[in-house]
Amino acid sequence: MYHYYRTGVNQPEVVSFARGDVNGDGMPDNVYLTGTKTADSPFIQNITLHVQDGRTGQVISVSLRENAGYNPVLFLGDFTGDGIDDIFISIATGGSGGIMYHYIYSLAGNTAKLLFDFNVYNEQYQYEVTYLDHYKVKVFSKFNNQNYIIDISTRDADYLNEIYDPNGKLKSPITGFVNPLSGLYPVDFDLNNVYELLAYQKVAGRYNADSLGYVLNTLGWSNNRFALQNQYVAILGF
Repeated sequence: MYHYYRTGVNQPEVVSFARGDVNGDGMPDNVYLTGTKTADSPFIQNITLHVQDGRTGQVISVSLRENAGYNPVLFLGDFTGDGIDDIFISIATGGSGGIMYHYIYSLAGNTAKLLFDFNVYNEQYQYEVTYLDHYKVKVFSKFNNQNYIIDISTRDADYLNEIYDPNGKLKSPITGFVNPLSGLYPVDFDLNNVYELLAYQKVAGRYNADSLGYVLNTLGWSNNRFALQNQYVAILGF
């Protein structure tokens, strides 16, 4: 009986690459993510950040807390205003809600520092979604104590008739929910070469496919953290 062995199976390989000065010494560095690809699937596991110092060749590796998903992507840009590129990482979960994993790291001085963790964000930015009489839905943002009202009166009659009586009164209490981060985008709003963050979270009604809109939060670096600058609720056309 003969046995055949394949070498290199399930070995980590580079899945995203970027180049820029992330340690602040003026020399471009090699920044890359490695991961273990799954046979016959785009799913990638053991995603790890590596930074190769452009001056010395030394490599610093950083393990990610959530390190499996789809289409890992790197973006380099200055988020803190120190003139040094930070490392923005996005990983899709592949779930029906479009949930994403996002991290931002600083490697200034060749020391890894986590600037943004999507788990921390999701814990901080919590919401309540409550259906009201007369075809309204209230979105309450706990973080900053703000209320928003979505008018759903233009939804199709079948949808509304399931929820409201002919007088526009709720047949029974209904609550919705706001998803965790489904998108985080670097945007230089004030064109000063320092990036802010634009965060998307879907507002859903009775179930995830019952989309009502999005909470949009803009965050900027202030006092050693990303602080809320503006908040909007974008309403879907019904």
